[in-house]
Amino acid sequence: MTSGKTTALVSALGLAFAVASANAVAAREVVPFDGGFTAGTIVIKTGERKLYYVLGGGQAIRYKVAVGMPGKEWAGQTTIGRMEVDPIWGPPAEVKHDKPELPDLVPPGPHNPLGPRAMLLSGTEYAIHGTNRRDSIGTRASYGCIRMYNEDVVELYDRVSIGTPVVVLR
Repeated sequence: MTSGKTTALVSALGLAFAVASANAVAAREVVPFDGGFTAGTIVIKTGERKLYYVLGGGQAIRYKVAVGMPGKEWAGQTTIGRMEVDPIWGPPAEVKHDKPELPDLVPPGPHNPLGPRAMLLSGTEYAIHGTNRRDSIGTRASYGCIRMYNEDVVELYDRVSIGTPVVVLR
């Protein structure tokens, strides 16, 4: 039989662990940043596996991301061309070729590789999006897209709009 104090202690420890875990998951922080980019620009440094949202005044929000696997890296300048909430995912031809067992469409939900938000990049086949593979964040895992923790992609999505400049550096 447990006492009320033991139950309270277990509950408090569980809550503390949950809060610590949630804070560790949100892999974003405001950091010094001076790269000559205007406020509101997204800068992705694939070598660091980091995405920066430039705030201006020498600061940016830094997010941990997954980037293209070896042979799938790219660099360049583009803009956000389309934004989707709870996107439906259709595997690109290259992905479908490598993984023919994938369905033609994946509806929104926990099995969708795009997560809860997607920002499609103009003139490319790539997007900045969430993920159903949290363990891939911080690695070279994608076919060229930029994966973010779902909490982070929702937060970034709310900061940007169609036309937001995106610069991808190696």
